[in-house]
Amino acid sequence: MPAERLQKILSRAGVASRRQVEAWIAAGRLTVNGRPAVLGTRADPARDVIALDGRPLAGLAERLSRKRYVLFHKPRGMVTTLRDPQGRPNVGDFCRRHGLQGLHPVGRLDFDSEGLLLLTDDGELTFALTHPRHEVDKVYHVLVRGDLDPARLRRLRDGVLLDDGPARARIARVLRPRPGGGWVEVVLREGRKRQVRRMCQAVGWQVVRLVRVAVGPLRLGRLAAGAWRPLSRQEVESLRVAAGLPPRPDEPAPRHRQAGEGRPARGPAWGRRVPAGLAGRPPGPARPGAAARRVSEGPALQGQGPRGRVSRPPSGRNRRRKANHEG
Repeated sequence: MPAERLQKILSRAGVASRRQVEAWIAAGRLTVNGRPAVLGTRADPARDVIALDGRPLAGLAERLSRKRYVLFHKPRGMVTTLRDPQGRPNVGDFCRRHGLQGLHPVGRLDFDSEGLLLLTDDGELTFALTHPRHEVDKVYHVLVRGDLDPARLRRLRDGVLLDDGPARARIARVLRPRPGGGWVEVVLREGRKRQVRRMCQAVGWQVVRLVRVAVGPLRLGRLAAGAWRPLSRQEVESLRVAAGLPPRPDEPAPRHRQAGEGRPARGPAWGRRVPAGLAGRPPGPARPGAAARRVSEGPALQGQGPRGRVSRPPSGRNRRRKANHEG
C-alpha cells in the first residue's frame, strides 16, 4: 500500500486520533524503522515498522484493510467515552466486556441521551462523518415540554444563538403534539456538545427525553436499548457515500466477534447482539417529509410526558391527523 502520513495511518487503524498521534510525535514517542518520527513523516504499514515507546504496533496493515462497524443503541446513563474517571458506565467498558476492543464511538451522545451510536475502528470514516463540511444528517426525536407553536420551530430552522455561536436545524417539525408538549424531530449537520438540548432550551422548551434515530442513511430501527449489531456491507458503503468517501467494493466484508450474545441475567440489558438485518429494515437517507412518515420504524420511545403520562412518538395511524401541526 502507498506510504501515508503517520497521523492518517494510525487514526484509520483506530489506534488514536490524529491530534493524539501528533502529540506522540511531538513528544518523540513514535519511530519509523527505529528513527524518530516528525510531523509529515510517511510510512507504509506493510513494509515499515512503526513503534510507540519502542514497542512495534503490530497488525496495522491488516487493521487498515479490514474494518469493523457496529451499530449500538446507547442507553441513558452511559457516557460516550472509552474511560471515565468518575467510574460511570461508559462505551469503553461496554466494548471490552463484549469483545469489541479497538472500536471507538463516532461522535457522542451525552449521559442522559440515548439512541444510535456508531462504533468502528475506521478513522477515515469517523473523520468524514463528524466533520461539518460533509453535511451528514443526524436525526433526533425529542420529547419536550412547552408550546409546539410554529414560531419556535421556525426559530430552530432559522437559527438560534448559543454561547458557542449560532446553530440552526436543517429540519424541525412536530411528530406528535400533546397537551403541554410532545415529540419533535430535529435534524442537524453538526454535533456540538449538548447542542440539541441547548437549542430546545433557547426556544423555551424543556427536554424530557432525547433519542438519536439516524445518522445519514443509517437508522436505529427497532434495536433495543443496550443492544448492538454489525453493519452490513451495504450499510457501510451507504455511509461512505453519504460522508463523501468513494465506495470500496474490493474491501472484505466486515468481520465481527460473536461476543455479547444473550441478555444478562441481572441489571440492564446491555450487550445483547442482534444479527445484521434483524433490527428493522434500514431505510434510505432522511429527506423532508420522510421522517414523519417513517416514525413507526423508529425505536419504541417511551418517556414521562406532560402530566406524568407515558408518551410515545406518533404511530402510523395518527401521523396524518397531526400533519396540520407541523411547522
